[in-house]
Amino acid sequence: MIPSRAELGYVPRMTHERIEMKVGVMAGKPVIRGTRITVEQVLRECALGLTASEIVGLYPHLVVEDVQAALSFAADYLANETVFAAE
Repeated sequence: MIPSRAELGYVPRMTHERIEMKVGVMAGKPVIRGTRITVEQVLRECALGLTASEIVGLYPHLVVEDVQAALSFAADYLANETVFAAE
């Protein structure tokens, strides 16, 4: 049986305490708080098939919760994106 989103701890429009955006850090892109590792980079590592533990191995100052926060941030960002249809 597949667990429900509630059972997985899904909370819509979550706050992202581990993610920050500052103009002077990586051109304002969202990064893992206190690092210069972008959410984009974490997503690219995931797309290559790396697990959260493997990503932490590449970036030892991260923890698994940072990788999970990056994924959650990206999902929420896309869920709240406004799309305009071209005619």
